[in-house]
Amino acid sequence: MPDSFQNRRILVVDDEERMVRFIHLNLEHDGFRVIDAFNGSQALERLRTGMPDLVILDVMMPDIDGFEVLKTIREFSTVPVIMLTAKSEEEDRVRGLELGADDYVTKPFSPRELVSRVRAVLRRTEMTSGAKHGPIEVDKNLKLDFDRHEIWVNGKLVNLRPTEYRLLYYLVQNAGWVVSHDQILTHVWGYEYRDQPHYVRLYINYLREKIEKDPANPQYILTERGIGYRFVDFRRQQPAKTEAAST
Repeated sequence: MPDSFQNRRILVVDDEERMVRFIHLNLEHDGFRVIDAFNGSQALERLRTGMPDLVILDVMMPDIDGFEVLKTIREFSTVPVIMLTAKSEEEDRVRGLELGADDYVTKPFSPRELVSRVRAVLRRTEMTSGAKHGPIEVDKNLKLDFDRHEIWVNGKLVNLRPTEYRLLYYLVQNAGWVVSHDQILTHVWGYEYRDQPHYVRLYINYLREKIEKDPANPQYILTERGIGYRFVDFRRQQPAKTEAAST
């Protein structure tokens, strides 16, 4: 396991004590520090006191279900969240993503799968940390400041979920270049997600709803049919390139 992940704090929330112990032991084996919670109320308390780097959150809990806990978390924190669910229906997965989850894992799962997802989410959470870019003025209506994690649309500060922010960062980083679905999945979600293109479509739509004047006719995030997407080249006007400038 990379040294950069050693001792990262993971909050595990599930009302089944056996499941918590199972996850706890496997995460500790891989060098993580684990905080346990057995219901929604405990989860919110542990989040405030334990300052975890990532939360693994079960959906089905008796007092407050995982969706409600996630909604509350997103009111005050951008900590990455992986949802655990016994259901495989797309509706449940989409609901979690819409509420701000970073990923989901369907029960039953192997310890290796869960640890792999944890690593992938932590990696992409750190994608933009440490880099300095300065304010970016795309046009008079859209201003970006990745150093301050601020997005301004028509003079108003827009709140982006962590994954939306990382997706926008990657697209802007490659402004003017066409980036494929596979490139976006690999760089925003991680190599493990290359077979889940629905993530890209879903979050492109989320971003357009927040930054485009008319999401149905976008002027910033452009679709290149059969290939991927391109963020408008605000630095200079020129024909679209066919490969990502930055990997």
